Amino acid sequence: MELNGTVTISLKDYNKLTQAYPKVEQSRISLYEASKEIEVFLSFLCTRETIDDYVGEFNRQSQHAQIIIVDDKAKIKFNEENNNKS
Repeated sequence: MELNGTVTISLKDYNKLTQAYPKVEQSRISLYEASKEIEVFLSFLCTRETIDDYVGEFNRQSQHAQIIIVDDKAKIKFNEENNNKS
């Protein structure tokens, strides 16, 4: 969501915001990389045993992501509505 307009904040708060950006960006990158590693692990598990029941239960309880298995390869799909709230 993009809003047009102006806002007045103190320079101290502005500096805090600009200093926080690199940490937030690194957290985003780390989350993405971790999700890819988990996908590889889940794909490996799919070749060893049937995990469909466990994946289904995870998907029912999860509020932030879903595991999708296609052709014995796992993918993690983040729920968009939760991503837009933060």
